Amino acid sequence: MNDLMEKIVSLCKRRGFVFPGSEIYGGLGGFYDFGPLGVEMKNNLKTFWWRWMTKSHNNIVGIDGAIITNPKVWEASGHVKNFVDPLVECKKCHHRFKADDISGDKCPDCGGPLTAPKIFNILVPTRLGVIEGEKTDAYLRGEACQTIYLDYKNVLDSSHLKIPFGICQIGKAFRNEVTPGNFLYRQREFEQWDLEWFCHPSEMEKWFEYWKNERMTWFKSIFTHPENLGFYQHKKLAHYAKKAFDIEYQASPIGREMEGIHWRGDWDLSGHAKYSGQDLSYTDLETSEKFIPNVIETSGGVDRCLLFLLMDAYTEESDRVVLKLNPKVAPYKAAVFPLLRNKPELVAAAKKIYDDLRKDPPAGGQVAWDDRGNIGKRYYSQDEIGTPYCVTVDFDSLEDKKVTVRDRDTMKQERVFIEELKDYLKEKLD
Repeated sequence: MNDLMEKIVSLCKRRGFVFPGSEIYGGLGGFYDFGPLGVEMKNNLKTFWWRWMTKSHNNIVGIDGAIITNPKVWEASGHVKNFVDPLVECKKCHHRFKADDISGDKCPDCGGPLTAPKIFNILVPTRLGVIEGEKTDAYLRGEACQTIYLDYKNVLDSSHLKIPFGICQIGKAFRNEVTPGNFLYRQREFEQWDLEWFCHPSEMEKWFEYWKNERMTWFKSIFTHPENLGFYQHKKLAHYAKKAFDIEYQASPIGREMEGIHWRGDWDLSGHAKYSGQDLSYTDLETSEKFIPNVIETSGGVDRCLLFLLMDAYTEESDRVVLKLNPKVAPYKAAVFPLLRNKPELVAAAKKIYDDLRKDPPAGGQVAWDDRGNIGKRYYSQDEIGTPYCVTVDFDSLEDKKVTVRDRDTMKQERVFIEELKDYLKEKLD
């Protein structure tokens, strides 16, 4: 594993961002749990995405689709037939690999001979029912977006949206990956955020460029080093696609793909109309034209984005490690300290400030309380988890009603009146 990745994995475990799933039982490959800091950061990220999608754009609504659907869904989508990987196995050490990742006919681990490739589907099967022998075969969804197509007609009928419009969703997906790895980059259970934008076939070009630029602008607004982001244009396309681009984190020492912008045409709605027998066409009330809407999809990995944000923010300075996270996504927006933990008057004053900020937090985020060790260790601890501002109550605070606010990135300190602290932090965080 790359040195930076090793540091990120260590930090995530040590500070409570991400834990190996089922660790007390030896773990399970491709599954991770988000700890106290990880879940806060992930929720901040998802909330920012959701608000941007549904409040900063016209004609976008959201759904929360089921993880298990009628199994015919995956036949209609092509996943049962096409969602496959070629697998090879070493005859000596029995390690398994994706055939596409192997060059030559020798095992990369031990040099042993490899079997011929075998094809297997990476959908995760499950069974529904209570009586053995009478259970129904089904699948955990291999991608979150399919439920958007399934609900397209219900959304259209219930909300009276007009073309063009979008439906967005954040949800779990599952894939039986042969070789999960690189921490959060390739998992068997992961989270996606998807937008399916339904438009007239004649306007696909315009809207494709629009969403390609919109998504890149959004990502650049949250990354510490936006210059590390770029597009990758796919040359090999699915038969229904005219264009496909990835938004990449190009400084990654592992895989780069973070989100795809896909020209899906009418493939999805036409397929589900055929298999379900339902009419999924759209009629323009002004022109009476009837057509199957074409779809532009933006589909990204929430977990991958979080991983790349951590990599991008990770900074080693002469005497500290600091996560220079954008305040929008940082787990804590601020931390409050008493200068000394054994002075009741300082603790009481700091607790009051902490309680006030916690009840009405700046920028809608969490606020931390920290009274461990000396003040220097507290500062560096908050630096390492990405807290933008630290607020310290000292003996002068009891007299002048001011606190010391320290900036994470510059380490500069400023005295701020307690009564103005909330507005001060709000202005800084916004």
